[in-house]
Amino acid sequence: MGDEIPSCPSPIYLLPPAPPPTPSPPPDPLESTTRNGRFTPNRRPPLRFTTEFDSEGPLFLHKVSCKFFDSLAKLKFSFQNNTKGEIFCPQLGFITKNLSVLYDFESRNALLRGSLDLGQNLQLRTTYDVQPRAALQFPYGEIALEQRENVEEKIEGKKVLSVDGILKSPMLNGIGTVVYNGNDLTLRYIYKDTKLSFIPCINLPSNKVSFAFKRRFSPSDKFSYWYHFDSSAWSAVYKHTIGKDLKIKAGYDSDVRLGWASLWVGPEDGKTKDAPRKLKAQMMLQVPQDGIKSSALMFRVKKRWDL
Repeated sequence: MGDEIPSCPSPIYLLPPAPPPTPSPPPDPLESTTRNGRFTPNRRPPLRFTTEFDSEGPLFLHKVSCKFFDSLAKLKFSFQNNTKGEIFCPQLGFITKNLSVLYDFESRNALLRGSLDLGQNLQLRTTYDVQPRAALQFPYGEIALEQRENVEEKIEGKKVLSVDGILKSPMLNGIGTVVYNGNDLTLRYIYKDTKLSFIPCINLPSNKVSFAFKRRFSPSDKFSYWYHFDSSAWSAVYKHTIGKDLKIKAGYDSDVRLGWASLWVGPEDGKTKDAPRKLKAQMMLQVPQDGIKSSALMFRVKKRWDL
């Protein structure tokens, strides 16, 4: 047999050496921290800026807020200004789940509110006003103590202690409410089901009686009517909704002899963040019965930005 062909040696490739790995840049102390050996981001808490314009004033209302401590607390600052640029009603608030502090710079007054869970269905709430005003809230009502000017004796600088309160309780398939404010006592009963609401009310000692009637014809149509027996004054409102972001309302108030119609874009009672593009708007036309030429068109716009 002939000689075997020797196998070819393994080829040798000449390649430049691999460059050393690039060291990672040190973490920015403003954007990160290390806790227990773990990397934890520590970025600036998001800011929320909300501005609202009401043409009736005309006034601008501004609110700036941010959440921190993993959304356990919120800091809020609000103020108003008019078309001349004058700023007034500045307020600063610190809010948590069980404690909130609101400070008014103009009146130099602070309002403190706290709550404590005493059980699964029982919560104790208290409100304290530095001026002073204190309130104790419980599941079925509230009792408030406040110092007010003595109007009856007309003595300047002399204040008396006033007691206000509200009490609610289930009654006859509805809710009975007792409201005490100074020397007035109001008794109200509310019956409500999926289609009908009936609310009679009496005020003591004036003996003024009124009632409200509300009827829902469909998920998008609702009619409301109020009547006061002492003055024969009445008012009516018809509401029609189109989807969840459009609402049309029209009504009449005999006490001020005024008819009106309004258009809502965005949830009327909901939050701005739930509205399309985080924008809510209302346009209202008021037509006095005694002077159609004095009709007025007003609007209100509210917008929120997340920064």
